[in-house]
Amino acid sequence: MGVDRFADTIAAPITPPGRGAVAIVRVSGPKALEIAHLVAPFLPKEITFRHAYYGAFAHQDDGLCILFAAGSSFTGEPSVEFNIHGSPESVKQLLEVCYRSGARAAEPGEFTLRAFMNGQIDLAQAEGIRATVDAATDKQLSMANSLREGNIGRELAPIATNIRKVLTTIEALTDFSEELGEIPLEEKTAPLAEAEQSIERFLALEQLARRIREGVLVVIAGQPNAGKSSLMNALLKYDRAIVTPIPGTTRDSIEEQVSIDGIPVRLVDTAGLRESDDEVEQIGIGRSRDLLNQAHLILYLFDAEKGWDDNDEKVDQEFQNKVIQIATKCDLARSSKGHEISTKTGEGLDSLIELILRQIQCSDSNEPTSLIERHYEVMREVKSLLEESYQAITSQNVPDDLAAVTLRAALRKMGELTGESAPADVLEQIFSQFCIGK
Repeated sequence: MGVDRFADTIAAPITPPGRGAVAIVRVSGPKALEIAHLVAPFLPKEITFRHAYYGAFAHQDDGLCILFAAGSSFTGEPSVEFNIHGSPESVKQLLEVCYRSGARAAEPGEFTLRAFMNGQIDLAQAEGIRATVDAATDKQLSMANSLREGNIGRELAPIATNIRKVLTTIEALTDFSEELGEIPLEEKTAPLAEAEQSIERFLALEQLARRIREGVLVVIAGQPNAGKSSLMNALLKYDRAIVTPIPGTTRDSIEEQVSIDGIPVRLVDTAGLRESDDEVEQIGIGRSRDLLNQAHLILYLFDAEKGWDDNDEKVDQEFQNKVIQIATKCDLARSSKGHEISTKTGEGLDSLIELILRQIQCSDSNEPTSLIERHYEVMREVKSLLEESYQAITSQNVPDDLAAVTLRAALRKMGELTGESAPADVLEQIFSQFCIGK
């Protein structure tokens, strides 16, 4: 990530590749306005920033040209955006004119990297941009937008304030111990305790954040003809799995992606669990057991008319920590065991979805602050450093200035969240994951 490359002017499409009604090409850097006049000869000599000019470009397509002054563009540099027809050939020819006029092709994430380097956004906001592009559910989008708006920096700022408060006190004691005299231990430890509690609340939601980011595996299991495929279809709200009264109809797993309250769910219908001499069915049953081992949650179905038997009990005991017992066909018979549903009448389905949601959320707390795994890794390290500082401060055999060392390290580590102290290799890793045009 050489600094020299920021002296270049870069260009790339910021809309997805392929055909479309409109495509946008962004040019950013010191030569952006000069290139704009070469690509868009219809521009007046005295231009108005953030004003849309219409005309024919140098490659003969027509469209809009919008120019941005340094400090008011996304990257913080002089920039121009060309809005043209979404023909791949038109985009290609316009880029060629830009390259001939002094620009080079932007690298993945380079526009966002320049925005970060120019102080337009912090590092967490940059990660929020990527998370926004990748969002596949409403909750992922909501959390990504929160990151993009800088909420994580604001939420975690009090932690850094408390660390600095203790560090200032210790540094003052080190330099002016005779003048200040003895400072109560509580004055040095209380802000640290408050900072640790805030970090613990943040880390408590890591598992939920991971599930919102990566999704969960929910497996529908049970003996043949327990109603697994019917429940699959009911949850999907369309007929995906074949339903017949013949036991063993589902011989292989059937998988679909759904979103439950913004959490992506891999929903899998499996072959009925039973002893079988059929070679194909045996393979399906083997796959079912593999999926049960991998599952975050198992919806274990049994026929309310037939009741719960020893085979059901065996599976329940093996996977009890992640099983929801579901009594099916409750329109025909009631059950004192499990959650009753009827896919025929719809009874119990809404409450089942609520039950599933409570299980996969794995928390009754608020929505996580961040989706990004790196943020939780950083805060775990900060917590460890604060614990070391606390031990040093409360120990009679350790001088306070040693606590100052770990407190400074904790502040530097927190700076990796917003980018104030992020190493170059961390920046390289983060921005290399962006697509071209972002």
